[in-house]
Amino acid sequence: MRLIAPVHARQSVDVVQLGARGDGRTLEHHAINRAITHVARTGGGTVLVPAGRYLCFSIRLASGVALWLAENAVIEAADPARHAGRYDDPEPRGDQLYQDFGHSHWHNSLIWGDGLHDIAIAGPGRIEGCGLTRNGPGSRWHAQRGEHPLSMHYMSPAAIAALEPGFQAMRGQGNKAIGLRDCHGVTIERLTIDRGGHIAVLLTGCTRVALDRLTIDAERDGIDLDGVRHATVTHCRVNTPNDDAIVIKSSLAMGHPIDVENIVIRDCTVSGYDRGTMLDGRFGTTQRLAPDRDGPTGRIKIGTESNGGFRDILIEDCRFERSRGLALETVDGGIMEGVTARRLSMADVTSAPIFIRLGHRGRGPEGTGVGAMRDITLSDIQATGIDHPYPLIIAGLQHHPICDVTLARLSLHYRGGGTSEDSARVPEERPDAYPEPSMFGPLPAWGLWARHVEGLGIDGLALSHEGLDARAAIILDRVTQASAQDAPFWPQ
Repeated sequence: MRLIAPVHARQSVDVVQLGARGDGRTLEHHAINRAITHVARTGGGTVLVPAGRYLCFSIRLASGVALWLAENAVIEAADPARHAGRYDDPEPRGDQLYQDFGHSHWHNSLIWGDGLHDIAIAGPGRIEGCGLTRNGPGSRWHAQRGEHPLSMHYMSPAAIAALEPGFQAMRGQGNKAIGLRDCHGVTIERLTIDRGGHIAVLLTGCTRVALDRLTIDAERDGIDLDGVRHATVTHCRVNTPNDDAIVIKSSLAMGHPIDVENIVIRDCTVSGYDRGTMLDGRFGTTQRLAPDRDGPTGRIKIGTESNGGFRDILIEDCRFERSRGLALETVDGGIMEGVTARRLSMADVTSAPIFIRLGHRGRGPEGTGVGAMRDITLSDIQATGIDHPYPLIIAGLQHHPICDVTLARLSLHYRGGGTSEDSARVPEERPDAYPEPSMFGPLPAWGLWARHVEGLGIDGLALSHEGLDARAAIILDRVTQASAQDAPFWPQ
């Protein structure tokens, strides 16, 4: 057992000492919570969960306490439909208008903490979210095009309601594996999470965060950092075919915008293989569409929630497998600046390899304005097997261009297949639409399509495709101050 922080070395209490059995049948959260409370009241330390299977409803963390899951220890999320109990109710926090239910509540998680410091969840054990739900209400803010991806607009109200049940239906349900709010000094490391509900790991308004060597195979989001500052995500393996794998957000869940800053995502692998097949090693590829009716997701993304800003973010040495590409999005008034992504590799890309979007969804209080994007550097990126409708996309707004984007040493290989009809398309602006590459439909360029950009520098851009493609390699639409070196398809 590795000690996480000095306070966690003060004592170690085994949950079996407090009545846990680890037999896979007894509800164990009462014993685990007793152990956490005891350790917190006696100066802090570590709560040890030894080998065994522990069936639990809500586990409540406390300041100064590390929860250590030993080898062959499994915490299994109980199911209210099958087991005699329920998860803690979603806490009342007034109107939560501008983000969905899952991002607005934490106490209804399998493991949760609120307003804590110096906490850890670690060890070589597992969390199995069997009894968690992936569903929950959407935000109460609605706009005709901005709440859901345009690819979902064909769905009936009944089909959407099945994914987004009402608030009352969520009472007693757990919809996250780990939910932390306003916590400072957070370590989560080494765990395996098999199914995580709506979000496997949600951190909101937290600082001094270290996530390391996590293995996650989840129904929806893997790791969400919302309004988080000073955080590292390293050596993680996250498979999420139905939603984003690692995503940085800045919502209004804390009641006010928080600028996200100083985030590092390093040496991680994200993917959209069939759910569960990353953990068992099969790496299945039978699922063709995510619930939004686009290809499997499983990507690294900044956005969509973007009420606050994003500053000083580094994404490096990461791998994307059978997933959508890197997405940088600000559409709710926030400013994104100082983003660097470098040394990325992508294979079997199910959407655009890179999607940079400044939009005006405006999901926020009345008067929410247009944000800004500037100082973005992408370098040493290789992508193969890219789905043909979507090239590298950089799309700002009229009167609000994306500024100062640098692309250096990019190699992008597409499947090809664009038609002459595709080449003649003039994509709509769609400023208020939910940001996804598919919002524009098949684009008239197969390699790079940029619109409303001020300051685009390219130093090495290798583009290629299989078979035939009737479209132009590169289209620059209302792009100013553009320059290129070593870009053979660059418009003359």
